[in-house]
Amino acid sequence: MTALATALRDSARVVARVAAGASLAVEFERFVEGEAETSRAALIDLTHGTLRRYGRVQGVVRQLSRRERGDPLVEALLWCCLYAFESGRYADYTIVDQAVRACAALERWSAKGYVNAVLRGYLRQRASLEARLRGEPEARYQHPRWWVEALQAAYPEKWEDVLAAGNSHPPMCLRVNQRRSGVAAYEEKLAAQGIAARIVGDTALLVAQPMPVDRLPGFGAGEVSIQDAGAQRAAPCLELRSGLRVLDACAAPGGKAGHILELADVELTALETDSARCARLERNLARLGLRANVLNADCTRIDSWWDGRPYDRVLADVPCSGSGIVRRHPDIKWLRRHADLAAFALRQAEILDALWQVLRADGKLLYATCSVFPQENDAVIDAFVARQRAPGARAVRLPLGDGAAAQGLPDAERDGFYYALVHKQA
Repeated sequence: MTALATALRDSARVVARVAAGASLAVEFERFVEGEAETSRAALIDLTHGTLRRYGRVQGVVRQLSRRERGDPLVEALLWCCLYAFESGRYADYTIVDQAVRACAALERWSAKGYVNAVLRGYLRQRASLEARLRGEPEARYQHPRWWVEALQAAYPEKWEDVLAAGNSHPPMCLRVNQRRSGVAAYEEKLAAQGIAARIVGDTALLVAQPMPVDRLPGFGAGEVSIQDAGAQRAAPCLELRSGLRVLDACAAPGGKAGHILELADVELTALETDSARCARLERNLARLGLRANVLNADCTRIDSWWDGRPYDRVLADVPCSGSGIVRRHPDIKWLRRHADLAAFALRQAEILDALWQVLRADGKLLYATCSVFPQENDAVIDAFVARQRAPGARAVRLPLGDGAAAQGLPDAERDGFYYALVHKQA
């Protein structure tokens, strides 16, 4: 079987599982570990590209098919083929031919004629399909209807830009380890290797063309890490200095923890509820030549991990909808439900109330999400400050000179992150 037919077969299997409610990251890694026929790059392109266009490819199949509910694997194959057409990486006739071959590889022999007819129908009706799809919000914007409506309400002048960013390919951003190199010096090192990049922050470099990390000079030696420019705002917001006692309460996979330790000689405790993610966090810190007290613990159960000594700084990078990073995790758009926002807000409030107890008087807590929904951001912080008014909680201005707002929206350079700094007045 040819490479494209194999890639279509494998991507259809992964996408079908995600459509049934599974996590793309989990399914992708599980599949790659068990199957070696498809290259990782081809599988990433087809699965992630298809899911970024999930609303659109579903709409196309609905327009072209007379079947109300088809075979999940066959539908997923059609979605992947439609993305392959739009990617421009393959000739149209090649995709149709290889899709029919993939039917056999999926043991869906009886679907060959149906798949052939739908794909050829798409090629004949492209222009008229575009007009029809414009009337379907999920197909047009490639996000769930509730998501579109929530962004329209929150950002009446920018909602379309946020949706477009969510459908784009994510940028590759590097964080230069200030203990090993300067950002300008590392930019020169990249240029010497023929890698184009530009500086977008004090420690951030935006790479023109994404690439495997093993191509980055000094990556294994800890000179540089992969971290979005928006995520790199967190550590400077903590106003770090040597000797402070710092808590990273939801730390895995360790990007922000590593950045904290690169910026200052602090005593860092890093918490993570999942043991496997704890191990990953420790590996990431070891690569950077950094050390922290890593604990496998739930930050809200303070009696199980806190030694009673208060922290000067607390980073609460809380669980959230992930709505600001959907181009990296395109399954999020389709796995989330509107009711999830309220559930996340309750968990976020629980975390804030617990961590406030371990913060010393005159200390500062940084609240962070990778969400663009106000229900998880301003609303949570406003309610928290109101609850903690007696102990002296006060939201303060972020100590950044880049002029960026607390709510960062995704764009060509960075993902969408939210930050709020709360001072515990003595």
